[in-house]
Amino acid sequence: MKKFIIERNLPSAGNMTTEELKAISKTSVEIVSTMGKGYSWIQSFVTDDKIYCIHIAENKDDIRKHGKCGNFPVNTIEEIRYIIDPSTAA
Repeated sequence: MKKFIIERNLPSAGNMTTEELKAISKTSVEIVSTMGKGYSWIQSFVTDDKIYCIHIAENKDDIRKHGKCGNFPVNTIEEIRYIIDPSTAA
């Protein structure tokens, strides 16, 4: 399995209500549960006009399928090659 970051252009994403965020989260979880593979949604980061999501999947096509089923925009998909943080400098 590979880890990906997905960029979703969603104008005014940062203004979504708690209920709206809950609804899209619920939709995502429901779709993941029906995909029947080792597909996982890890977390998402909401900014003013975008949502960046971390998913684990076999390939980019599975991510596109998830987006299509949930009516989520998928503007870019990048495979995460490495994760670094302050401890990497040690």
